[in-house]
Amino acid sequence: MATIATHGFSIPAPPSAASLTRSAARRRRITPQAGHALEILGHAIEYLTDEFVHHGSSFSAENDQLAAVQLLMALNRQVYFECPEVPTFAERCRALLHIHAA
Repeated sequence: MATIATHGFSIPAPPSAASLTRSAARRRRITPQAGHALEILGHAIEYLTDEFVHHGSSFSAENDQLAAVQLLMALNRQVYFECPEVPTFAERCRALLHIHAA
């Protein structure tokens, strides 16, 4: 996975759209710690975007506020996608019956 360097530390680059389609449609088992992190990140993202809109800032590559929002959104995705996927009903049935998918 690619990484993005941001002010002295790096975060994974967002996955491609093709890989997100299958993975994003699956439910995830979110631990209390991950849930708390997602909640805090969500509030921070909302706060920064509200401030951005309130001040009427312009969209530009040099805007530090937008860079901060993008960083927080990337961290939010990272926390979410690190949570394990919940098996589908079919996968649980196969496991119960010890049937392996071909």
